[in-house]
Amino acid sequence: MAGTNGKSNGKETIIEVRDVVVGFGTHIVLKGADLDVYRGEILGFVGGSGAGKSVLMRTIIGLIPKRAGTIKVFGQDMGAASDEERRAVERRWGVLFQQGALFSSLSVRENLQFPMREYLKLPQRLMDEMALAKLEMVGLDGGVLEKFPSELSGGMTKRVALARALALDPEIVFLDEPTSGLDPIGAGDFDTLIATLQRTLGITVFMVTHDLDSLHTVCDRIAVLADGKVIAAGTMDTMLASTHPWLRAYFHGKRSRAEPRPAKGHAAPPPGGPV
Repeated sequence: MAGTNGKSNGKETIIEVRDVVVGFGTHIVLKGADLDVYRGEILGFVGGSGAGKSVLMRTIIGLIPKRAGTIKVFGQDMGAASDEERRAVERRWGVLFQQGALFSSLSVRENLQFPMREYLKLPQRLMDEMALAKLEMVGLDGGVLEKFPSELSGGMTKRVALARALALDPEIVFLDEPTSGLDPIGAGDFDTLIATLQRTLGITVFMVTHDLDSLHTVCDRIAVLADGKVIAAGTMDTMLASTHPWLRAYFHGKRSRAEPRPAKGHAAPPPGGPV
């Protein structure tokens, strides 16, 4: 974890979560979670279904209240921030929610321009140019500007939602299950897009995911949530070397890349080798 100067191993910590507790009624989801996110990295945030991954992301961005603990973003204590200070920080991040969360009654153009209208005072012509530029950034063209979300495929919806997350040139992008619902080719293309944007724009990516391929191919570090706390954080090599039961099951399970799989129709050899 980072020290009080916001540095850890020479890396700048731009999100700092300490002892965060979140609950719904009598059910406590996060039980003193700690997490650091470093500038310029792609952090994959994993855990079992219902563990609270999206809850922590939504707590960081202020959609869910915490019961205890502190959350600092760019050094600003979000719990102690004034409305003006909070808006200044929010201006520096973008969010892609799991299903895209596009406004169904607005066109693609209007969806992309929504954050621009909320935070900026720009002439319509400039907003139109910016909307097109963001679409092109995520691999789409102006032909979809006047379409409505119901007219988009799943992959296009994800890309439009990502373009909206990039509308204000954020320093941090939060992605909630960005490849869910996509076929393997579409998911791989989206991973490549995220990596390319991170490299070219220098953004920091906080990615909630279940996708093992994403973790292997694009994430610089992985943080693991279990039992309401972050139980591990490090590189994929760190995850693979861990002896923690949940990590072993997740990263060395039947769907992992860690172990070779027998060909279909052939039984795997026993642990001691073939007999």
